[in-house]
Amino acid sequence: MKPLETILNKIGSLQDVAKRVDEWKIKGEKIVFTNGCFDILHVGHVTYLAQAAGLGTKLVVAINTDESVKRLGKGDDRPINSESARAQVIASLGQVDAVFFFNDDTPLQLIEQIQPDILAKGADYDPEETDKTSKKYIVGREAVVANGGKVVAIDLVPGFSTTAILNKARNI
Repeated sequence: MKPLETILNKIGSLQDVAKRVDEWKIKGEKIVFTNGCFDILHVGHVTYLAQAAGLGTKLVVAINTDESVKRLGKGDDRPINSESARAQVIASLGQVDAVFFFNDDTPLQLIEQIQPDILAKGADYDPEETDKTSKKYIVGREAVVANGGKVVAIDLVPGFSTTAILNKARNI
């Protein structure tokens, strides 16, 4: 298979990815799930995804659709890159095994369907937080824990965020 085909084959619908995950589970793979916008790829994203991948044997990444990014209130000009462009960039990373889009406000339904062994989020979230109204609460934590899985917060790389990069570029 050619490299571009390998990248594109990692991207699928929720149903496609759920089927792959089921096959991986039968083979004993340990599934890690994370989600995000991943608008402008930077060292913070790469480091985060590498650390998430290291928690298991297969890394599944759900990417917010363009519409859902706009609802997150990140700015009128966001996302900078289209969902298909963001998916291809994330899928090109060797540590990522599957990518799909989600349009809901939270990934709860996806997490319940995928049933990952590990749910990974950045350390700006708290795996122990149970108050669903808290900004530190990790959506899907109960579903993962109830299924015998773990919820893990991964340290962020200080000084790297898409918002910070865009602010810096605007001030040049």
